[in-house]
Amino acid sequence: MRLFDKILKHLNLYIVMATVPADLKYTKDHEWVRIEGEFAYVGVTDFAQQELGDIVFVEITEDGEHVNEGDVFGSVEAVKTVSDLFMPISGEIVEVNEELDGEPELVNKDPYGKGWMVKIKLTDDSDASSLLSSEAYQELVG
Repeated sequence: MRLFDKILKHLNLYIVMATVPADLKYTKDHEWVRIEGEFAYVGVTDFAQQELGDIVFVEITEDGEHVNEGDVFGSVEAVKTVSDLFMPISGEIVEVNEELDGEPELVNKDPYGKGWMVKIKLTDDSDASSLLSSEAYQELVG
């Protein structure tokens, strides 16, 4: 254990650094977006899952539904709270991560990988210009 870690442990201080991958876009509501051609994957950020704590249930809108930027597309239930999920970009939900039905904790374990929530097909009115870069999001969360 490094000296700095020993000092922090002694003082009962814990610093948790959130991961913010550079290849994703972000929202002020702590969702992330990975755009792949005409599709985009959406999930909650590492910072969000840390703030929520242990996630016990994820409820997401059905596939086939068109959602606009800012629409609620589901919710995440943690041990102490429930939080709405806001769509960061307009599109049609083409796939819901069904693994989250049986393993909602994937959002805690791997928020940018196996913890993704929906895959959407981008539409002509999809606009990513309001999304934050990784640097801007990192500034937001400190």
